[in-house]
Amino acid sequence: MTETVLVTGGTGYVGGWAIVALLERGYDVRTTVRSLAKGDAVREAVGDPGERLTFAAADLLNDDGWDAAMAGVDYVLHVASPLGDESSKDPDALIVPAREGALRVLRAATNAGVRRVVMTSAANAASPASYAEESVTDETLWTIDDPSLPAYRRSKTLAEKAAWDFMASYDGPTELTTVLPGAVFGPILTANNVGTTQIIQRMLTGKMPGAPKIGLEVVDVRDLVDLHIRAMLAPEAAGERFLGTGEFVWMREIAQALKAGLGAQAGSVPTRELPNFVVRLASITDPSLKAITVSLGRRNRHTTAKAERVLGWKQRPAAQTVVECAESLIEHGVVAG
Repeated sequence: MTETVLVTGGTGYVGGWAIVALLERGYDVRTTVRSLAKGDAVREAVGDPGERLTFAAADLLNDDGWDAAMAGVDYVLHVASPLGDESSKDPDALIVPAREGALRVLRAATNAGVRRVVMTSAANAASPASYAEESVTDETLWTIDDPSLPAYRRSKTLAEKAAWDFMASYDGPTELTTVLPGAVFGPILTANNVGTTQIIQRMLTGKMPGAPKIGLEVVDVRDLVDLHIRAMLAPEAAGERFLGTGEFVWMREIAQALKAGLGAQAGSVPTRELPNFVVRLASITDPSLKAITVSLGRRNRHTTAKAERVLGWKQRPAAQTVVECAESLIEHGVVAG
């Protein structure tokens, strides 16, 4: 019999690519959406596979629908992020939905006897507390929860911790594995959801006056999904964390890769690096910049040696990922060619 995988958040950027990859590998896929009315858009984005893709109405902020969503499921890829209020000054607006959403999925999965849940966390959940620190860290490190840290980073750390604490008190067949990605770029499936590729979109449209000195560990969305599936299947992945970061590149290097790969189509991409003090001054009036000021000039990196050794995982070069991301944005009409 064909195995069934539940993917949380089928309308999401990573969720959509997870559906595509699982269908290509011969699985039946069920995906959660907040409203079944969104099903047609998901089918169109992933290339309508007929009855092999089904939908369940379930919201990470509500208990309703989760038991039905898990019925008959073999594996779960919990890649969805709940819609917290990122503009709120209250960090709990992000932290509580992320933590409670993870626990909701795990409760339903363990009740249904699912074999394994693979949950998406973030590399920021395995990073040093000090932003001034330059180091290479692995999965053994847990980010220390500190109210001074950005709420998003705290939400990912606390949600993953809550998941592991839940499993520590659980005595049953369901297993948990977590994947901790870096900055997720790559092609999009639909113009209706550009996900984290908004950064590349902003660079292509000239909405950034320059490149802040921010370093990103770029991972291709297709490689990230491949890591999730490897973590889902490998017996030795049970109960483990796996970093899924990629090559470390500065924003200026991303801009240069876009220029080299796209030529005239990258005419609006800024390649000059903005001095740190300029970004800090701009953040006074631009709230969207405040979250990144703490990362200016920081070169903390993560090693993916464990995923490579245990799961045989490989990543493509960052330059290839960002160029193919940009080409996809242009092809889907998100950015004018």
